[in-house]
Amino acid sequence: MSARPLGVAVIGAGGRMGRFACELLRGASGFELVGELGREHALASALRECGAVLALDLTVAGLGFEHGRIALECGLRPVIGTSGVTRAESARLDELARARHLGGLVVPNFSLGMLMLQRAAEELVRRFPDVAIVELHHEKKKDAPSGTARDTAERLRAARGSERGEVPIASVRLPGLYAHQEVLFGGAGETLTLRHDMHGPAAFGPGILAALAHAARAQGVAHGLAAALTP
Repeated sequence: MSARPLGVAVIGAGGRMGRFACELLRGASGFELVGELGREHALASALRECGAVLALDLTVAGLGFEHGRIALECGLRPVIGTSGVTRAESARLDELARARHLGGLVVPNFSLGMLMLQRAAEELVRRFPDVAIVELHHEKKKDAPSGTARDTAERLRAARGSERGEVPIASVRLPGLYAHQEVLFGGAGETLTLRHDMHGPAAFGPGILAALAHAARAQGVAHGLAAALTP
């Protein structure tokens, strides 16, 4: 007998990422899209009434922590893909989740390629500590720097030593771009560049499904897609 699909409510279902996630979930085995929530919904009551186990937040920068808190208070396991959730806020969500014997995940970027870039950058920055980030997005992206760039900068600062200060980030917003990031390393007589390019939301699909599967069984709220890919 097959296991019952996990009910997922998408918060921000009317946005670009929300629409993609809804379509993804309609065709994904093991999950069932039971809620498509937008600004017109009273979030807490909608989450309680839709029958979801998981809440996938894909709204706008700055709302992720509050939506995660509400989801946990409603007994759901949050996956926060919205920019702007700090490490301190992730830690607070972790506390709230553990107090309720729930789990979740905060994911600055669902792309597996971006995760690989960050891992490579963390290794390289130990040899090339002079580093800068350039992030490039479409003109409709409101937050700058992006949550992904801030997350990358935090990881690099920790890897090379916080005494060297912040890692600089330059942001570009132009029509024709989608989502791109460069990490530039400088050394005596040489430079080294890592670059990741996304041309559409399809790259997020495997990461979204992995994050939801992780949150369904997790205890506490971790930060970063790597937690969903660790055996």
